Amino acid sequence: MAEREPWELVWIDGETFEQDIHAMINCTSCHLGQSVDDMDLAHEGMLSSPTADPVSTCGQCHPAITESAVDSLHYTLEGYDTAIYGRTAPEDHPAVEEMESYHCNSCHATCGDCHVSQPASVGGGLVEGHVFQREPSMFQNCTACHGSRINDEYRGLTSGHADVHYSNRMTCSACHTGDEMHGMDMTDVNHRYDGGEEPACISCHEDQVGVGSGILQHELHGTESMSCQTCHSIEYNNCTNCHVERTEDDIAFFSVESYDLDFAIGKNTLISAERPWEYVTVRHVPIDHESFSFYDIELTNFDSRPTWVYSTPHNIQRNTPQTESCTSCHYNDEIFLTADRVVPEELAANASVMVTGAPPLPAGYEEYDDRNAESTEDFFGGGTTEEAPATDSGGFWGDTPAEEEEPTEDSGGFWGDAPAEDEKADDTGSFWGDTSSEDEASDAADNSGGFWGESSDSGASSEDNTTDDDAEEDSGSFWGS
Repeated sequence: MAEREPWELVWIDGETFEQDIHAMINCTSCHLGQSVDDMDLAHEGMLSSPTADPVSTCGQCHPAITESAVDSLHYTLEGYDTAIYGRTAPEDHPAVEEMESYHCNSCHATCGDCHVSQPASVGGGLVEGHVFQREPSMFQNCTACHGSRINDEYRGLTSGHADVHYSNRMTCSACHTGDEMHGMDMTDVNHRYDGGEEPACISCHEDQVGVGSGILQHELHGTESMSCQTCHSIEYNNCTNCHVERTEDDIAFFSVESYDLDFAIGKNTLISAERPWEYVTVRHVPIDHESFSFYDIELTNFDSRPTWVYSTPHNIQRNTPQTESCTSCHYNDEIFLTADRVVPEELAANASVMVTGAPPLPAGYEEYDDRNAESTEDFFGGGTTEEAPATDSGGFWGDTPAEEEEPTEDSGGFWGDAPAEDEKADDTGSFWGDTSSEDEASDAADNSGGFWGESSDSGASSEDNTTDDDAEEDSGSFWGS
């Protein structure tokens, strides 16, 4: 996040703020204090963050939103509790709460942390002179908290390849709606993968998924074999061994042993009707047996949860090393989470995630076994680490391109422009073999249950099958998000 001058963090732009509907409300209605012209008296009893109690402030005008928001993962510590309580014994929970008060409380947001100021976890400070932002700033709000994983991966700062959605100038709110952020219509949510898949790739790409999509790879694999990220994600950040402590001056801090770029496909421990996939991308979270030893917290149930957890990396590419050919995944143990990639002290915890090896090609697909072929593919066409052009007008992303401007290669959207008919034949013949006949298309439909073999029952209920195994991934700064 870009550094800002100290005065910018506290300056209230009166001329701009008076255009905001909130300017009709007296300052003391939210911040308390006294409406007098003596600075010391004016600040007596003042609340610097009145939205810490959103129901009594924002809730006066936005009751439906605040009633849901106070139970949302953005406001509560439920994600942390799900992850940490699951590994500890009940008698250690009071110590866990003390630890969270030093290391976790500042990571979750009030209304003001998103709509008025920068989050407290990065020092706070007004975003635009106290003007209320209906849509939070991607850089000063969203990725101010969700930085080391979401921000760096989305913008291509880790791998060198920006997410295609970022290249197409999509901000966080293009996929993550206000209702999702406020926890609207969500009950008993214990981690961010509870309930329905929000956002879902299929919301925009419904015609490109599964049988009938016209995309051979999608036709063959169906909708239950694997998550979209297993094919369309690339290497992402994985952290190892985080420890929390406090200095002699009672200042809380944490240290992480290492950050490593890696990519791994493992078993889906959150199988449900909403997430029926057998294989998903998994990320290593930095929990360690001694992570909370400073607070004398023993992780007596360490093995009850995996350390390689269900993940949805924000670095989507149309072409990846996995999409080069069938054998980029089939027979390729290197991209799967096998036992040799897991440290001995975490093998028991990850028993439900690890695979014995990459799946072979199913019978009848021997023609696609090209393990000895030389690669000539440019996997990452379209990705870029270049920042969107900065201008003084046109909103967050700058000016909108003029109508006469020629479209770029990415202008067709995530999937690009459909190739011409003659291009389809050439491309299909060179990359996947001869164009499928009607009989082969029928075979593809029959195989919609999964190119990997037997797939999970999509009718399995969320209540029966959903677990909390990913909460370290979701719960905050160094444990997730």
